Amino acid sequence: MLVEFTVSNFCSILEAQTLKMVASKLKDDSEHQCFKPSDSAYLEKLSLLKTTAIYGANASGKSNLLKALDVMRRTVLSSAEMGQRGETLSVIPFKLNSVSVNAPSEFEVVFIAEGVRYQYGFSASKTHVTEEWLYSYPKGRPQRWFSRVWDASTEEHDWEFGTGMQGEKQLWKNATRNNALFLSTAVQLNSQQLKPIFDWFKEKFQMVGVNGWNEAYSAEYCLDGEQKGKILSFLKAADLGIEGIDIKSEQFDAKSVPENIPTELRDVILSEMKDKEIFEVNTLHTNELKEVVSFQLNEESTGTQKLFMIAGPWLDVLKNGLVLVVDELHDNLHPKLVKYLIELFHNKETNPKNAQLIFTTHETSILNQSIFRRDQIWFCEKDESQATQVFPLTDFNARKGSNLESAYLAGRFGAVPYVQSLG
Repeated sequence: MLVEFTVSNFCSILEAQTLKMVASKLKDDSEHQCFKPSDSAYLEKLSLLKTTAIYGANASGKSNLLKALDVMRRTVLSSAEMGQRGETLSVIPFKLNSVSVNAPSEFEVVFIAEGVRYQYGFSASKTHVTEEWLYSYPKGRPQRWFSRVWDASTEEHDWEFGTGMQGEKQLWKNATRNNALFLSTAVQLNSQQLKPIFDWFKEKFQMVGVNGWNEAYSAEYCLDGEQKGKILSFLKAADLGIEGIDIKSEQFDAKSVPENIPTELRDVILSEMKDKEIFEVNTLHTNELKEVVSFQLNEESTGTQKLFMIAGPWLDVLKNGLVLVVDELHDNLHPKLVKYLIELFHNKETNPKNAQLIFTTHETSILNQSIFRRDQIWFCEKDESQATQVFPLTDFNARKGSNLESAYLAGRFGAVPYVQSLG
């Protein structure tokens, strides 16, 4: 479960910006959008939000906030291998400031894994990690497990390990390259203690961009009869007129790749498609005679195609209690479908393991207090230095029951574009 995320000096973000999933103490707001993350006595006072919506004008930095989360995740998962290959890290500093452009980017996340709260972060340039730290809160009090700080004068890291850190610390330290994370390296070398932290990034945290869906996941989901029924129920609930789904699959045939394409391209295709299944997805409708009519998925509307592509991953996230981050959720979806997808997270029956959803959107029809608590709404806008600022609705005096959509569109909360006339 995600508690909060902080990033600084990344893309359009200059000063540290924090997105929090902690529910505020607004007693008059609904509680079905919140949950207790653990039965632990040390976490019993903590209440987390199931969903958070982020609004803002185009180019305000909404996507960069989510991109920062993705870069942090990918760095944790791949930096040990990248370090071995000598690759540069995927950080992009704020370029509109003469100091920040040469400074490292910094990322920190607070999350809960296996009933324990962790605080993990690092700062890095493209060539090396400048800082890295991990704190654990097993009994409510912080334990520093490790930290490292780059010393420019010696071009080496200064290391400190806390008493709570177990295992072959010296071995893992010596194996950690300057352009790799200690967390990634230690887990690669079989640190069982750090594995829950690594696995949270790997298994509990999923990122999806605006074009990140494809039908293969949902199609494969449908090969299981029970899961197919859930996908169909998902689509029927959205009132798309679909009565059934027919899935056909076959192994990828290397002979289907033309011989006359460039060798390098052909090798890439063969490598990526090896042992993969190719799916044909057909949706079933009924005509006026109650006869079944089959449509290929690409004959359906763009919105229906996207909803089918979403169905499998969405149900998997809800089933397993994961954290899902989606950029531009509204894209190609009717506002009612966006509302439907969000409310699946708010419903205890469809979200029994307290999965979390963080998304950016321009869809203002859902910006109302019948769907969201006031602490679930966040905004992005750029200041005079063109740097992204991230702030919650609770920073404003938005009363319970007030019309949030009209107030937002009127510019009361900022984060809307100022459009000049061309005349």
